[in-house]
Amino acid sequence: MQLPLAFKSSADQRFVDYLGNAPARASLEQAAEASLEYNIFLAGPQGSGKTHLLRAAVSHALALGRSAVYVPLARMAPMLPDMLEGFERHDVICLDDMQAVAGSAEAEEAMFHFYNRAKQTGARLAFSASGMPASLSIRLPDLVSRLEQSVRFTLEVLDEDGKRQVLLRRARQRGLELDDTALDYLFTRVSRDLHALSQILDRLDHASLAAQRRLTVPFIKTVLNPVA
Repeated sequence: MQLPLAFKSSADQRFVDYLGNAPARASLEQAAEASLEYNIFLAGPQGSGKTHLLRAAVSHALALGRSAVYVPLARMAPMLPDMLEGFERHDVICLDDMQAVAGSAEAEEAMFHFYNRAKQTGARLAFSASGMPASLSIRLPDLVSRLEQSVRFTLEVLDEDGKRQVLLRRARQRGLELDDTALDYLFTRVSRDLHALSQILDRLDHASLAAQRRLTVPFIKTVLNPVA
């Protein structure tokens, strides 16, 4: 099965690595396992883990032999009418960034009809957006009404302690050890954004393997600032 825009599962896209809203995580896990009867709607700011949870749901469903697909609406909204055709045949469909549909009559109409087709096939839908359905400036009232029938969760951005726990866990999954000094350096000198930190961890992982070096602050500096 080909997933749109080359969705790739990774060790980071798992429920166990999400440390935020536990009821939201549990509901998505149940949806992936076909043990939840309702659709799910996640609302929260960038960095709150919405995409992580949706991709984790797809990964989990696929691992169980179910048909699942992740749809990044921010990149695919212009082609939505054609792209969604037939997607209702999947068991689990995760649609990220619903705010990208708002304001486009064609996209809203396509999403409304897709929702109805998915309901007929028994597919489980999971949505994410920057806010709750009524706050997204969607002009089609019937679409808002459908979205509001979902089980809705509000996600918050992790504080720094939570982000440090996530980064430590992801490092250990790769066989890497990050001590407090290395973590302090990454958070104070590089970034506090978890997505950016995860990308940096990928770079450090490859560099550490190639050089057979531990992730000390001097080594991290040479990887991230090779000219310095």
